[in-house]
Amino acid sequence: MLFLMFFSNIYLILTVDMGVPIGVQIEERYRSVSLLLKTIYYGELIMTNFIQHTIESAPEASRPLLEGAQQAFGFVPNLLSTISESPSSLKSYLEVASIFEASSLTGAEQQIVLLVASIENSCEYCVAAHSVIAKNLVKVDAEIVNSLRNLQPIADAKLNILAEFTRSVVRERGFVSEQQLGVFLGVGYSRENALDIVVGVAQKTISNYSNHLANIPVDSQFAAEAWSAPTSKAA
Repeated sequence: MLFLMFFSNIYLILTVDMGVPIGVQIEERYRSVSLLLKTIYYGELIMTNFIQHTIESAPEASRPLLEGAQQAFGFVPNLLSTISESPSSLKSYLEVASIFEASSLTGAEQQIVLLVASIENSCEYCVAAHSVIAKNLVKVDAEIVNSLRNLQPIADAKLNILAEFTRSVVRERGFVSEQQLGVFLGVGYSRENALDIVVGVAQKTISNYSNHLANIPVDSQFAAEAWSAPTSKAA
């Protein structure tokens, strides 16, 4: 692609337009050459791909955290191996995840929050990962997980309100209406639960955005629950 673009741009650069003053043409050609060289340099010489680090190749400060992931999961998920490039990113994600795990929400409710946030943010990696975690580790009813993945209501009315409220938090950046909050509280959830949802959304913001930035491949361990973001989400 860059090869073809190079020669097409060279042709345009060398073409003389008799209807345009030569000084203007020289300035335009200079800009074209400058842009072309920058495109070649940044496109060919600078590698933009992120690395899935091993424990050994990761920055020193990230290695103990990856070792902990290896012990906990039996492998190092690509998400963690990729964001380990930044020890601050890896540590922040794991610490927020640990805090959310100890929150007032049940394990199933936490997974609903994490899945809804990931779906709203179109994070295919995290939807696959949390589908596996929800079904196999937390033992969330598969129908609940599949309903979320398919953008369908959850049969359990209270959990469906949780999903809808979380969706509103993400979509509205926290600016949920008094009515939405009232419905959430009216089915038995608390203000503490509402604030804990924000913690879960914060956790997924780190991983969802990191996945978008780095285009992290789904691990084989999560591949059975691969998910593709819809081109347009249901309201």
